[in-house]
Amino acid sequence: MVTVFGAAAVSFMFVTYWLEQRSRWFVAMFAIGCAASSAYGWLSGAYPFFVVEALWALVALGRFKRRSETERQTAATGPRR
Repeated sequence: MVTVFGAAAVSFMFVTYWLEQRSRWFVAMFAIGCAASSAYGWLSGAYPFFVVEALWALVALGRFKRRSETERQTAATGPRR
C-alpha cells in the first residue's frame, strides 16, 4: 500500500511540474506533491529521500509565493510592453 501511495505522489508531482507554466496553482500543487513524496520517504524508511523531498516542497512554496506577488503586481500595474 505504501508503494502505491509513493507512485501516486511521484506521478502527481510529475504532472503538476509539467503544468507549472499554466498557473501558479500548479506550483502550489507541486509543493503538495513534494510533501506527499516526502511522507512516502518517511513511511518507507528512505530518510534521505524524505529530507530532499521536504526541501523541494519548501523551494516550491517559495516559488509559489514569488509568483503570486509578481502576478499581483502585474495585475495592479498592467502588463509590461
